Amino acid sequence: MSSALLPKPQMRRLLARRMKFHLFGAFFVSLGCAALYKFGVAEPRKRAYAEFYKNYDPMKDFEAMRAAGVFESAPPK
Repeated sequence: MSSALLPKPQMRRLLARRMKFHLFGAFFVSLGCAALYKFGVAEPRKRAYAEFYKNYDPMKDFEAMRAAGVFESAPPK
């Protein structure tokens, strides 16, 4: 008599239903992480490199390293 009061547990397609929920959850979490990385790390890094190379003079940098004695094949002047 008490068994009629309790509902029967869902045994069929239980794994498929839970996997669908977790698959969608994992997809949206990974999409959010990718967007955070792109806008939080990659874009600021691209802007920093662009700003650095906008005023970069490689010959001036070479002469400074040459004067410091960094290169063995180019003696300091």
